[in-house]
Amino acid sequence: MSKVVLITGGSSGIGKAIGEYLNHFSYKVYGTSRTPSKYSDTVKMPLLALDVTKPETITQAIAEIIEKEGKIDVLINNAGVGITGPIEETPSDEIKKAFDTNFFGPLEVIKAVVPQMRKQKSGLIINITSIAGYMGLPYRGIYSATKSALEITAEAYRMELKPFGIKMTNVAPGDFATNIASGRYHAPILENSPYKKEYSDTLVMMDEHVDKGEDPLEMAKAIQKIIEVKNPKVHYRVGSGLQKLSIFLKKVLSDKRYEKMLMKHYRLNGKGR
Repeated sequence: MSKVVLITGGSSGIGKAIGEYLNHFSYKVYGTSRTPSKYSDTVKMPLLALDVTKPETITQAIAEIIEKEGKIDVLINNAGVGITGPIEETPSDEIKKAFDTNFFGPLEVIKAVVPQMRKQKSGLIINITSIAGYMGLPYRGIYSATKSALEITAEAYRMELKPFGIKMTNVAPGDFATNIASGRYHAPILENSPYKKEYSDTLVMMDEHVDKGEDPLEMAKAIQKIIEVKNPKVHYRVGSGLQKLSIFLKKVLSDKRYEKMLMKHYRLNGKGR
C-alpha cells in the first residue's frame, strides 16, 4: 500500500516542493494550509485546512485523513514563520506568535498524530527545523530559539516514541530560494533606534541569502530519501557547504572565537559606540 504523508504548510516554499516531488512516487500526499482555497490552482496535491496554532483544526484534518486512508505513515512538520528584529525592540506578542507556530504548533500536530501511529505500531515524524537553530544569529535570535527548541525537544521525544515503533528525525535546511522573506515578521526599523544601521544592513543580507539560496527541490529529494531509510538519524542538515560548515565550526571553536566570526560575517561593530 502507498504510504500516506501529511505535510503541514504545504501551500508554498519547501512544503510545496516536498509535496509535489513526493507525488512523483507512490505516496498519497496531503498538504495543509490555513486557507486552502487560495492555492487550489497552484498546488498539485490535496490541501486540508489546518492552522498549527488552532488545535481543533489539527484534530479535524488528521481525522479526515484517517477516515479516507485508514492510516498516516509520515508526518512532515513543516509549517513555520520567520521573524527578525533586535530582540530588545521585538514586540512580545510577536515573539509569542513565532513560538506558537514554530514550536508549540508542531508539538500539537505530533500529539494528534501519535495515537494513530501507535495503533499502527509504525510511523515517521520529520521535523523541519533550520540550520539557524544551531546558533544564535544576530537579529534572528527569536527565530533561532524557536527552531532550536524544536530540535532539542525532538531529541527527547524520539526516545520516548521508539518503544511504539514510531521514528522521529529533524531536518535542518539552510537558505533556500523560497518566498519565506515575504512572509516574515520584521520588527520595524525605528528612526531613533541604536540598532538602525546594523539591523537594516542585516535585513538586506538575509534577503540576499534567500534569493541566492538552494533550489527547494534539493530539500524535497533529501526528504524522500529519509522516508525510505530504515533507521533515520537524529539530525540531518541540508544546505550549502558553508552553512553546514558553520555548525562544525561551532563545535570546534571557542565560544568567543565563533562569536567573533559571526560578527565579522554580519559586519557588526563589537567595539561599542
